Amino acid sequence: MDPSRGTFIVLDGTEGSGKSTQARMLHHRLAASLGEGNVLLVRDPGTTRIGEQVRALLLNPEHAEMNMRCEMLLYMAARAQMMTETILPALAHDKVVICDRFVSSTLAYQLHGDGLTAGDITAVANIAIHARWPDLTILLDMPARASMARVNREKDRIEQRPPEYHEQVRKNYLAQAERDPHRYRLINAARDVQEVHADVLAAAEARIHPSRPKR
Repeated sequence: MDPSRGTFIVLDGTEGSGKSTQARMLHHRLAASLGEGNVLLVRDPGTTRIGEQVRALLLNPEHAEMNMRCEMLLYMAARAQMMTETILPALAHDKVVICDRFVSSTLAYQLHGDGLTAGDITAVANIAIHARWPDLTILLDMPARASMARVNREKDRIEQRPPEYHEQVRKNYLAQAERDPHRYRLINAARDVQEVHADVLAAAEARIHPSRPKR
């Protein structure tokens, strides 16, 4: 397999920022233009049988005693399975993979928890993902309090953390985008869903077809 082929796009951001909605919309639009079989939508953690079981463990509010190192390693374990089973084979066949969250989430949510550094997280991630980092990470940004107000269902274990935690998560996302502007695209998510989609689509198409003139 040649995992350098294909295009790997991640949508990420704080809770309620519209990641899943925008990922589905992008998948639908790209599948219409590139062909259904050429675009794959996955979610992190999850997608695989093992990954979905890890997801349920991670998000269950009953597991309040879980420490950050355990949390980080479980996320990476789910990723390792998804990369080997799903993402790398798709990229090797020159497909576009759209992922709802990825390592960028861990670098935002688990950073500094139990002393974890960005270097710690990146080192483990390189093993889990075969050092195949996304070609583009689209960050949907909005104030954390506003995005959390959009979560109108029973909150999972991560969502139940205090507002101050989620504000720091947002800052961690913004710091990632500032450090690596080539691989990150920051998009204002506090707008109409179609306006956000237009910007997400433009960013994705620019990375998939870099030779095409920008709109």
